[in-house]
Amino acid sequence: MKTIRITCCFALALCAPWYSLNAQTPLNAKEIIQKADEKMRGKTSFGEMKMTIVRPTWSREVTMKSWSKGEELALMTVLSWSALFALILITAPARDKGAAFLKRHQEIWNWQPSIDRAIKLPPSMMMQSWMGSDFTNDDLVKESSVINDYVHKLIGSEKIGDRDCYKIELKPKEDAAVVWGKVLSWIDKKDFLQMKVEFYDEEGYLVNTMYGKQIKTLGGKLLTSILEVVPADEPGNKTIVEYLRLEFDKPIDDAFFSLQNMKRVN
Repeated sequence: MKTIRITCCFALALCAPWYSLNAQTPLNAKEIIQKADEKMRGKTSFGEMKMTIVRPTWSREVTMKSWSKGEELALMTVLSWSALFALILITAPARDKGAAFLKRHQEIWNWQPSIDRAIKLPPSMMMQSWMGSDFTNDDLVKESSVINDYVHKLIGSEKIGDRDCYKIELKPKEDAAVVWGKVLSWIDKKDFLQMKVEFYDEEGYLVNTMYGKQIKTLGGKLLTSILEVVPADEPGNKTIVEYLRLEFDKPIDDAFFSLQNMKRVN
């Protein structure tokens, strides 16, 4: 099953100017993307969140805490994995409580307290589902540049829910090591919130769609507090990530993101 890449990637190429609803200053596609990107970026972040995995005959909830450090240019960032350093602690359900995942650059480590062992995920496990969701382990480490890897183009304006949005098409540059053949992004004109993203494969088929929902203030920023991922080829399947709490730019030492701390963080 093809699954979503944790980080949505956007480009530097400029497009025809567009106008903000809040100002008369012309905006091009690069500026729109950058404004939306700033909503979820910080030098560090801490979050508490709930992930709900929905299947046709069952659903499952996982709650977690997440720490990250290292500024990356990424939109619709899920679980902070687009950062250089990230640590996720599972807090529920009981059978998974205490398990932790550590990312350092392109490596992922998994701590399982039930067997008292830390495991570095090998390449053979990278395409497996992460926590049974619509994300893979590989999704957690793939990083693409919003500046260098795609060419983007402002192609119109559409309404998502009650929000007027810019519609931007993103196509990979020829030498870019990215998975998607095309990405379509809808960005709110008023607050530059990422409201919807569609991901297409190299043959032009829709793979999955990500929605931003339930706008609220988190960590001093107006954000979409719910991200919903819907695979196109798996009817009835979706994964929902709800941010319950977010903090940005509070100091975190590099040593926090260590194998030793992964085993004792709480």
